[in-house]
Amino acid sequence: MADFDIVALGEPLVELNQTHKGQLQYLQGFGGDTSNAVIAAARQGARCAYLTRVGNDAFGKQFLDLWNAEGVDTSGVQVDDDAHTGLYFVQHGPDGHAFSYLRRGSAASLMTPATLQGGLIERARFLHVSGISMAISTSACDTVFAAIERAHAAGAQVSLDSNLRLRLWPVDRARAVLRETMRAADLFLPSMDDMQHLTGNDDPERTLDWIRDGGAAGVVVLKLGKDGSIIDDGRTRTPVAALRVDAVDATGAGDCFAGSLLARRCQGDSWEDAVRYANAAAALSTLGYGAVDPLPRAEQVWERLKSLSEGA
Repeated sequence: MADFDIVALGEPLVELNQTHKGQLQYLQGFGGDTSNAVIAAARQGARCAYLTRVGNDAFGKQFLDLWNAEGVDTSGVQVDDDAHTGLYFVQHGPDGHAFSYLRRGSAASLMTPATLQGGLIERARFLHVSGISMAISTSACDTVFAAIERAHAAGAQVSLDSNLRLRLWPVDRARAVLRETMRAADLFLPSMDDMQHLTGNDDPERTLDWIRDGGAAGVVVLKLGKDGSIIDDGRTRTPVAALRVDAVDATGAGDCFAGSLLARRCQGDSWEDAVRYANAAAALSTLGYGAVDPLPRAEQVWERLKSLSEGA
């Protein structure tokens, strides 16, 4: 039996989130897509660990304190004396949230396959990675592929979130790398927004066809934001409705979805039940500012799902 349900790999980022549109007030928090996901999973009761590198600075120490407080194993986190912990700013406007990054040369971007240590991947049920994990540097991309190879060799499943950031790499390279990676993934979690950039269309059915035609063999869950999700298991396509809320900040909602879905799968849920739960968790995560603080805990999600069931 695996020691961990989920081991995630990627880059943590200190978050400075604008609390009021148009005003120069920022709330410090924590971000980084796979870090958000693994914390979300831990809050749903999953046994989690994180693989990354942080700077030997105040922010790096804060991250270590955060993961330890959340029950995320940090034995695979390396501290770099010469590189910094990355950070980003979130601003909010009429078109949603906009990101500005200070991550070039971050400790995490300097990861290499040789830095994968601790045997954590071999002790996991799922390895979770993302497009960002591969986009931050060539060596990080190599590290993700090495991690996937190790996961499959150990019998673990691989979860891939598309998380496309075109500021980090050209769309042609992103398309090529993500298509190669999704072929190796047991679970692919693309968003419709990401796939519009990669496929040039805005139709979910055609998008899922493109993914399958590209060689994806695992389960695909296409995230449609406020319109919910579609599960494609290679045989059938099942839509799952979103939970309607008055969102204030969607930062990290997709990461919450990923971590919550993996946690529920590890706890025995069917795909449809796990996605329904993840939809609810992701919606609840938009009710506060920041990527980590609003991530709901299991009791909050179950309470909301129960209230919906009773009101049906």
